[in-house]
Amino acid sequence: MKIVYIDMDDTLCDYKSAFEQARRLRPDIEYPQSQPSFFLNLSPLPNAIDAMQCFLADERYDPYILTAPSVKNPLCYTEKRLWVEKHLGFAYAERLIISPVKDLLVGDYLIDDYLEGKGQESFQGELIHFAGEHFKEWNAVMRYFGLTKAFK
Repeated sequence: MKIVYIDMDDTLCDYKSAFEQARRLRPDIEYPQSQPSFFLNLSPLPNAIDAMQCFLADERYDPYILTAPSVKNPLCYTEKRLWVEKHLGFAYAERLIISPVKDLLVGDYLIDDYLEGKGQESFQGELIHFAGEHFKEWNAVMRYFGLTKAFK
């Protein structure tokens, strides 16, 4: 089985929109992501939940969520865990890895919206740049991994 790590913020859930909205509502707060419930209330990106279920059901892949913490919000560790259970179920709660350095993990693929900054540039497997030129959305990612049957 191929090990696939999937980032959370702006890969599975819409961090950017929530950040911008929080910034508009509370411009006095320097770090909008530091507010309680920020991570818990993030919206899933289109087709992200379906894609994660396809990965879990396919015998070729061993998927994990690999997300960096926001040290500006110590609640993010718990909130990310609760978000995963709410949207993806307990099976993925057991597959949640929170690490500020992503290249510490060994795997075949890392799907992430950033190419560098948290160890993505040194990851030993293949880096799939989510929302980049070739993988603009989840449908493109699923086609690449041969999991197109879920998307019509």
